[in-house]
Amino acid sequence: MTTAPLDAAEICAGFGAPDDVVNFAHTPGTRIVFGDGSIGRLGELAGGLSEKRRALIVTDAGLLKTGHCERAIASLADAGIEATVFAEVHENPTTDDVGRCVAAAKAGGVDLLIGLGGGSSMDTAKGCNFILTNGGQMRDYWGVGKAHADMLPLIAIPTTAGTGSECQSFALIADPVTHQKMVCGDRRAAARFAILDPSSP
Repeated sequence: MTTAPLDAAEICAGFGAPDDVVNFAHTPGTRIVFGDGSIGRLGELAGGLSEKRRALIVTDAGLLKTGHCERAIASLADAGIEATVFAEVHENPTTDDVGRCVAAAKAGGVDLLIGLGGGSSMDTAKGCNFILTNGGQMRDYWGVGKAHADMLPLIAIPTTAGTGSECQSFALIADPVTHQKMVCGDRRAAARFAILDPSSP
């Protein structure tokens, strides 16, 4: 005697999995670009996202010394995109970091953000995007889906492994006075591209 095989939902249900696990659905929002030297494709990928041809690279002072920024700037220049660098990101970024980043973005007249570095750089770029495009302060976006307007396109280039910030739409930003960390998430904040380049400069 033969029986019909169980489908995945029936197997999960048999283990008592909750409905949101059994009926899991995922809509990918970030395209992953992987490979040695793939940072060299930044200009190509950014070309279709920036009309003003001005981008802000959000990074930290340490990474500025590694050569990664120079490679990113060169690739953007090849595509006719002018890059401004904001290299004042600190570990566990605060609203002060975001405020300085917003000021740099406004001064540069940018329409594209690039988060280059660890989770702190990418979170600062996302936080900047919330304020730059939607106004207000970070506290206004504490939670999920609080943005009311579209954000600038973001390209994430992680230089560390483990945070996964390049593939999700949340920014973790701290209040510099209370040290309380605010988790601010919105699908609009997700990076359009994540460039994963394992090669050294």
